[in-house]
Amino acid sequence: MSFNTSSRQLPDTDETPDEARPRETRTPDAPAEPTSPETTAPATPAGPAGAAAPAGADVPADSPTPTGSAGHAGATEQTAAAADSPEPVAPAGSPAAAAPTDSPEPAKPVTVTGSPASGSAAGPTQPTGSPADATTAGASDSPASAARPAPTDSPESATVTGASEPASSPEAPEATRAPADAESPASAGSSEPADSSEPAEAAGPAEAAEAAEADRPAEAAGPVEPGVPGVSAEPAVSAGPGASAGPGASAGPGASAGPGASAEPDASAGPGASTEPDASAGPGASGGDVVPGVAPVKGRWRRWRAKYPVAARVLAWTTTGLAAVLVLFALLMPNSSAGFRPGEFVRIPVEAIFGAAVLIVLPRRPRLVVAAVAGLILGVLTVLNLLDIGFTEYLGRGFNLVLDWSLFSDAYSYLQDTMGKQATLGIAVALVLLVIVLLAVMSLAVVRLAGLLSRHTATATRSTLVLGTVWIACAALGVQFTGVPVASDRTAKSVEDRTKRVQATLRDEAAFAKFAKKDAFANTPPDQLLTDLRGKDMMITFIESYGRSAIEDPVMAPGVDATLTAENQKLVKAGFAAKSGWLTSATYGGSSWLGHSTFLSGLWISNQQRYRTVTAGDHLTLTKAFKKSGGWDTVGVMPGVQKAWPESKFYGLDKVYDSHKLQYKGPKFSWSTMPDQYALTAFERLVHGKKHDKPLMSEIILTSSHQPWAPIPELVPQDQVGDGSIYDSIEKAGKKPADIITDSTKSKQEYGKSIQYSVSSLINYLVKYGNKNTVLIFLGDHQPIARVSGNHASRDVPVSIVAKDPKVLDKIADWGWTDGLQPEHNAPVWKMSSFRDRFMTAYGSTPAP
Repeated sequence: MSFNTSSRQLPDTDETPDEARPRETRTPDAPAEPTSPETTAPATPAGPAGAAAPAGADVPADSPTPTGSAGHAGATEQTAAAADSPEPVAPAGSPAAAAPTDSPEPAKPVTVTGSPASGSAAGPTQPTGSPADATTAGASDSPASAARPAPTDSPESATVTGASEPASSPEAPEATRAPADAESPASAGSSEPADSSEPAEAAGPAEAAEAAEADRPAEAAGPVEPGVPGVSAEPAVSAGPGASAGPGASAGPGASAGPGASAEPDASAGPGASTEPDASAGPGASGGDVVPGVAPVKGRWRRWRAKYPVAARVLAWTTTGLAAVLVLFALLMPNSSAGFRPGEFVRIPVEAIFGAAVLIVLPRRPRLVVAAVAGLILGVLTVLNLLDIGFTEYLGRGFNLVLDWSLFSDAYSYLQDTMGKQATLGIAVALVLLVIVLLAVMSLAVVRLAGLLSRHTATATRSTLVLGTVWIACAALGVQFTGVPVASDRTAKSVEDRTKRVQATLRDEAAFAKFAKKDAFANTPPDQLLTDLRGKDMMITFIESYGRSAIEDPVMAPGVDATLTAENQKLVKAGFAAKSGWLTSATYGGSSWLGHSTFLSGLWISNQQRYRTVTAGDHLTLTKAFKKSGGWDTVGVMPGVQKAWPESKFYGLDKVYDSHKLQYKGPKFSWSTMPDQYALTAFERLVHGKKHDKPLMSEIILTSSHQPWAPIPELVPQDQVGDGSIYDSIEKAGKKPADIITDSTKSKQEYGKSIQYSVSSLINYLVKYGNKNTVLIFLGDHQPIARVSGNHASRDVPVSIVAKDPKVLDKIADWGWTDGLQPEHNAPVWKMSSFRDRFMTAYGSTPAP
């Protein structure tokens, strides 16, 4: 049997305003019957879900509970409204006045005396007998859980879970004259259950909101009770104080919205209360613990948004605009500093059009996942673009996804030597955090834009179609703006290019391993190697970053050219002669070891994988050829080596003097561990100046011209070099890296000075300690970074051979090199990898593959 109850719930009060008059109770299929004071009894709390249980009572929401008659429940509420409520009662016959229930038989009224919930109980009355009474989440868990349900537009929308059928009972009018004392669940002893049907659980916030929007019209809210700030409406029915009854919430007898909760989607329930469907419920709404007196973060934000709606809208649109700008910037971002032109950022990215089309058609959860993943991928591509810019600036090439990860440790060591450990650690931590923030913000930006598309599907669909049509037209017609095509597919091409580079790197690794096994002099007998240099002391010297730009750039050339001319005159006076040419290095801006290995092995070592492959084998290097011939002792002077260096075996060096074995006691000059003048002086003291059974073949690497070129050492009298302590005052008086590192012109000037210092140190040593059997080969390992050499500089480096014996230079007379230390602009240019075979052939080596 079905019956009606009023869905109005009243607070505990002693005042009876004039508006709170008894109203009739009616069902959808029964005529309304007026009520009168004679038919109205004093209010007594009733209803298993709506009534407030005594403190400490724990009444489960889904347990059978005793009920009074349906009419008695309705009359009870009306009487309570007349007696206690300061709020107006919903008009008779309105949807709010009836709620369908499903009861097998009418409940009998029972008057209970002495009940803690009766009379002036701490909570309003609540009708019973509906499945909603037993299913409202948490409705009977708190003494203060009773609340006023929102009115509804239809009988079937009055309950949380829905009754099985609308109420249709001839006993409904009779019920209004039932005794006034309905029993409370905490005190009544009725043996009949209120409902034998199993109630359904109340829906969660998200499900209730979706059900409200999809299955039925939005429900009208009842009067709003002020006085409880910060309580907002929720789509789910919640039982605790401050629980909300937003759109789609139950308005049935069992639905409770805590005192002061907002039941109207666009109305504020209190000062600053938010009425968003997804607003946070008050204490007890979610069952979680809430710290008394401390509003949740979401609650504070929603109160601010309700208080300042204009500012909230401005902030929301600003955030959305910034998200769109960030995504477009990432899609159009060039991967080189030279590509940053205004025209690059007024293009239409096809990736954005395609992405919008996909996000529009996806359901909510897949859309969020796809948007987050797309944002993460876009963030990764942005990081890779930044790496490309950095690598192009320093190494003249883009970042290699396969090979270049190992270079970060070298970069970290470089920063430590240049800026100190603490500063380097701070920079490293800041960069890692920046990457993490970039990835997170990019994902959030795409998710936000995806939400905008889903809320405005029609507009988004039209805009996507229009932009797609415009993009196709611009691409077909070749439309350009400031010389840049309007139709952009930069991101797609970037992904394609990186994929191809990865594939090419993997193929190159296998191909190079086979090629490195071939050697024109691998089987040449020792007595047929370098026969025309027997008895000569050989010095193969690399000057760090000594490139063509040092000789030809208008900023650096005047000083460097003057030094080369002056040093060449010293050589001539000392009886030496020189010839010079150009070699194209396998590296640029850094990775000096690639240049060294290319020059000495005769193989093009352009990346770290090739370097690892060749150094792990037994390919014949130029230095090893001297050792293999049996006519030389081999030694390496490596001031830049500060840890174990297993490659010495590959190069065929008998002994290596690294930064520790050179016995330097002075200060470091930025990255360089010691001045070149000291390194050469130590070489003379420890190696060259001693007696040997055989001539020496020495590989020497000078480092004073290594970036950042501040501070730069100065030449001191040779007899004052000592252990290097003399350089303390010079280092302190020199420039700091921060003084020049961001200024291209200053960097060029200081770089030129460092080259002048290194060349002068080397020539001074040769003039002082060289003899008729000394042969010097010196060259640069690579060009300086692009900030110094220029964005489109070549990879050429100068190379010179110096000797007192004219027969040495006669062997290379047909090479076409320029006399002196400065090669002419049009002098021959060879690949650096070709030097080994040309040199060995010129000086008597017989090829034997």
